Amino acid sequence: MQKMKWNTEAIVLLGVLISTEVVLSRFFSISAWNIKIGFSFLPVVVAALLLGPLQAGIVAALGDLIGALLFPIGAYFPGFTLTAFLTGIVFGLFLHKSQSMTRVIGAVAVNQLVLSLLLNTLWISVMYHSPFSALLVVRIVQCAILIPIQLIMIRLMSKALNHDWKKAIV
Repeated sequence: MQKMKWNTEAIVLLGVLISTEVVLSRFFSISAWNIKIGFSFLPVVVAALLLGPLQAGIVAALGDLIGALLFPIGAYFPGFTLTAFLTGIVFGLFLHKSQSMTRVIGAVAVNQLVLSLLLNTLWISVMYHSPFSALLVVRIVQCAILIPIQLIMIRLMSKALNHDWKKAIV
């Protein structure tokens, strides 16, 4: 297993992916206090495919933190940053080496059903003192929308990326 080279190209790529995540998350997503639907997962997936789990986790966590600080939607809560980091890790673990349909389904299932549906719903419940079960019902709709979107977009992204470029930075 090769380790990522922390060269200028890789660091610039991380910066671009983090800034893209912030823009997609804060300006091109449908957000309410208890749901969020958008494409901010795409830069995290690109980091996962090209760089690996840790770097994808960094992109997701720093994107969440920077977005929350510069363009707050509500009060900052570190649980969401933890979930973002774990999301990147999961995408990286499932997708960095292989992007078979089984691995894509696994990555999306863990992220949407465990991290987004259960863990983020818990954070919202804690933050707003709302009943977990009532929030869960509403957030199931978000997952039902995002699961097929993520499955399709991840498959397209994995096919579109030139894996020869990957060799230049890892």
